[in-house]
Amino acid sequence: MREFIKAGCRVTFTGSSEASTAKGLEALGGASANLTAVACNITDRDQVQAVWDHAVATFGRVDIWINNAGISLPRKPFQEHSVTDLQDIVDTNIVGIFNGDAVAMKGMLAQGSGYIWNMEGFGSNGQTSSGLGPYGATKRALNYLTKVLIKELKGTGVGMGYLSPGIVATDLLIQDYEDDMEQWEKVKKTFNILGDTVETVTPYLVEGVLKTEKSGKRVAWLTPAKAGGRFATAGFKKRNLFDQIDPRKTMDQQDAS
Repeated sequence: MREFIKAGCRVTFTGSSEASTAKGLEALGGASANLTAVACNITDRDQVQAVWDHAVATFGRVDIWINNAGISLPRKPFQEHSVTDLQDIVDTNIVGIFNGDAVAMKGMLAQGSGYIWNMEGFGSNGQTSSGLGPYGATKRALNYLTKVLIKELKGTGVGMGYLSPGIVATDLLIQDYEDDMEQWEKVKKTFNILGDTVETVTPYLVEGVLKTEKSGKRVAWLTPAKAGGRFATAGFKKRNLFDQIDPRKTMDQQDAS
């Protein structure tokens, strides 16, 4: 949101609860003429519609709609996930995207223009990894849905595209490894090579979103060429992105609180 505000955009964002929404709003300096926030359970179509209605009532129209809400599950064999966990990830990552896309498409078709972005993640391109079955399956489904909706929106004046942030160094990225430090040590080296901070990635994504007009575009930070270059220079450029959010430090802080 910060980069969109810097670019002069008027922004409405959502949080999954009243508390998280208020916290996010406070971090951005509070509500203003160009910034509002709404708590929203994206699995509830009526609540998603209320977000659209709020944005239109506040700013007059919605030109850009970004579906980026999502959850992951701990990395473990598929059969060990509970029915509740699997239902939760499907409800959020698939049904939530269904709701977001449907509401935005209906509203933008009515106003005659706009652009919808769906946020990709691991599995979107068909890549697989043990322990990431549920999450990867939802992101693969998102990729398919986006392709279909691009076709459905052809010639309407409403665009649809993909946002791909790559590997971003946040506590959300590493939370899956809190119970498996051995696996974390294995993947951390690769994450340090390919990963980037939020502050590095978001300006690029926002610039891409704001300048895109043609439907079907992908704004991707970590391209294959960039990844190849990172590995080629890894021996000369040492990076440590995760010092401040190491799972063990996170757990120690939680235990002390």
